[in-house]
Amino acid sequence: MTTNDKISDYITFPRTFENYRWYKPILVFILTFIIMLILSAAILAVFYLIVGFDFIRLVFQGGYEAFNSPLAILFADLIIIVFIPSLYLASKVVKDRPFSSYSSSRGGWNFKLYFKALVIPLILYIIYMAADTAIRGPEGTSHLSIAFLAVILISIPLQSIAEEYIFRGLIMQTLGSWFKIPVLAIVLQAIIFAMGHGYNSIGLFETLVSGLGFGFFAWKTNGIEVSSALHTANNFAVGLFVMLGLQASSSSPQLSEVAVAIVFLIVLYIIMYYVGKKTDWFGEIPENSQDI
Repeated sequence: MTTNDKISDYITFPRTFENYRWYKPILVFILTFIIMLILSAAILAVFYLIVGFDFIRLVFQGGYEAFNSPLAILFADLIIIVFIPSLYLASKVVKDRPFSSYSSSRGGWNFKLYFKALVIPLILYIIYMAADTAIRGPEGTSHLSIAFLAVILISIPLQSIAEEYIFRGLIMQTLGSWFKIPVLAIVLQAIIFAMGHGYNSIGLFETLVSGLGFGFFAWKTNGIEVSSALHTANNFAVGLFVMLGLQASSSSPQLSEVAVAIVFLIVLYIIMYYVGKKTDWFGEIPENSQDI
C-alpha cells in the first residue's frame, strides 16, 4: 500500500511505497525480460511448427512492410503482449509494489476511462487516414478477412496496452522514481520509445512526438488508460486501413507524410486535453479499486 491516501503523481509513484528501493525496478526489469524470453520462445516454437522458419525470418527481417497479413501482425503482437504477464509475475516475485501501480496511481486500471478515451481519437484517426487516402490514393492490397478483423479487434489493443506498460509504466515510472523530475522522465522514455521502433530517421521523429504525447497524458491522468486509448486508436486505424488495402505498412515514411502526421497528432492531443479537462478525466478513480 502507499504511504498516503491521496492520488499520487503517477511518474514518481514508485517512491510512495514502503518497499521502494532504487535498485528494485532493475530487478523487476531483469526478471520481466527473462520471463518474456521464455514466453517468446514458446510463441516462436508454436509458429515454427505451424508456418515454418521462413515466415518467422520474414517478419523479423521484413520491417513494417511485412505486417500486411493477420498472421504476421498476430505473431509480432504476441511477442509484445507477453510483457503484461511477464511484468505481473516479476512484480509478484520482487514485491516492491503492486502490479496495479503500473496501471495508475488512482487504484489500478480503469476500463471505463480507457473506453471513453478511445472514442475521440479513433474517430479522428479514421477521418485523418480516410482524407490521406483520398488525397494520395490507395497504396495497398485488400486483405479483408474475418481473421484479419479479429486480429485488429483483439491483438492490436492488447499490444498497444502492453507497450504502455513497458514505456509509460515500467520505464517512465522507473526514471521518475530515480530523478523525481516528471518532464525529464517523459522526454527520456519518449526517446527510448522512438528507438524501439524500426522506422527510418524521419519516421522515428513522428514516433518521438507520439511518445511525448503518451507520456504527457499518463502524467496528467495519473495512469496509462488514456495513453493506451490513444495508442490503440492509432494502431487500430492503421490495421483497419491496411486490411482494406487503402494503406500499406512502411518502415520508410516520407518527410511530407511525417510533417502532416505530426500536425495531426498535436491537434489531436490538444483536443483530448481540452475534453479531458472539461469532463474531469484527470481525476477519475475506478470503482471498487484495489491494489493487486
